[in-house]
Amino acid sequence: MKKLSILFMLAIFVIACDQKKETKTVSTELTAEEKTDKANIKKIFDTALLNGKSYEWLRDLTTNVGGRLSGSPEAAMAVKWGEKVMKEVGLDSVWLQPAIVPHWVRGEKEVANYTINGKKVNIAIAALGSSIATPSNGITAEVIEVKSIKEAEALGEKAKGKIIFFNRPFDNTLINTFRAYGGCVGQRVNGAKTVGKFGALAVLVRSMTNKIDDYPHTGTMQYGDIPKSEYIPTAAISTVAAERLSDDLKNNPALKIYFKQSCKNLPKEKSFNVIGEIRGSENPKKVIVVGGHLDSWDLGDGSHDDGTGIVQSLEVLHIFKSNNIKPKNTIRVVFFMDEEQGGGGATAYADAVKLTSENHLGGLESDAGGHTPRGFTIDANSGNTKLLKSWTKLLAPYGLHDIGKGGSGADIGPLKAEHTTLVGYRPDSQRYFDYHHAATDTFDKVNKRELELGSASMASMIYLMDKYLENPDSVKQ
Repeated sequence: MKKLSILFMLAIFVIACDQKKETKTVSTELTAEEKTDKANIKKIFDTALLNGKSYEWLRDLTTNVGGRLSGSPEAAMAVKWGEKVMKEVGLDSVWLQPAIVPHWVRGEKEVANYTINGKKVNIAIAALGSSIATPSNGITAEVIEVKSIKEAEALGEKAKGKIIFFNRPFDNTLINTFRAYGGCVGQRVNGAKTVGKFGALAVLVRSMTNKIDDYPHTGTMQYGDIPKSEYIPTAAISTVAAERLSDDLKNNPALKIYFKQSCKNLPKEKSFNVIGEIRGSENPKKVIVVGGHLDSWDLGDGSHDDGTGIVQSLEVLHIFKSNNIKPKNTIRVVFFMDEEQGGGGATAYADAVKLTSENHLGGLESDAGGHTPRGFTIDANSGNTKLLKSWTKLLAPYGLHDIGKGGSGADIGPLKAEHTTLVGYRPDSQRYFDYHHAATDTFDKVNKRELELGSASMASMIYLMDKYLENPDSVKQ
């Protein structure tokens, strides 16, 4: 027994030594400079949580402007709102940058229904952006259900005269819901051009959400380069409607749906990106961009997509000014117009950059909602990717554990270059698609503390990028 006790104590000692050795290997001890950074990041979070303005900016935008379709009067109001709040923050420069954007209008509320066993079933439905209308008296036709673009392609002439129902759901085994979205959004974007060439009359698409509810989720679709004679009306139906329709089709494959919408594509409009900046104290022609998109869909008020992103981006500069942080490089906030229907604002910004002597060191985009911060994804060369990942020990205490390779964002993506470091802000994704593009995307769904934590997370990343990023491209100052 005594021998066993000695062996047991010896084993405990060996394990303790191994643990001590392992702890030393993964030490998170900070250098003197990192301790300075740690203190400054703490100030950044304190400012956002105690004196942040993002939540009230968002309330103002969503209450007094609401949904902001590109080309709409509401989008024009949002531009004026953005210019006003940037000037109130006291940025060094604020200006409007012209962009040409689509102008699609929804028209009267869409209608869809079918009758089964003598009972009329109404379908929660919303036209997709860029879709054409149905004839004024609507469409009535039999329905064919498919689960993929490939399956739709295989229909061929069977699609003629039918309504094609794309019913591929999210893969709920995927923890990152953006991956699930990416796995099925192709049916929404490309469904109409896939079956229009076969003579299909219309397309209905299951809403892009993992939630089972009765709210249709809109979004953009495209006809690509098919002739206008093959354009067909396209709409999303709620997941509740999709589940029921699928079940009813199994019992009655010949059932017919009545479908009517009156949306319209108008001539393109001139709109604007709203831009403001704090000029760099050392390198004013070296720029780091932070932004989101000002436009939104019209069913809700665009709070999570992307009201949260633009107010968080402006809060970054507000935090810098509140803490008297004087960046080496110019920090520029951009409220991009038209992310949802074509990227007109992103194109306008990238084209303008090519005409200047500015050197874009990097960019950070927030377009994934205002939920709890989780980390950042990095689109950069290997050296800068490694540099940004090394900051995890400074950011992890604030819940920012997930920092690694990945995409950045649709609006800053056109700035991609070998020595430009692009970053996407990544909050928790589990609730985002509950609201995405739906009438439920409203201000009451945004949590004030989560929003402010996100602003501070972004400000901390921009602080570190400004301090440590280098770009070997020479720029005349």
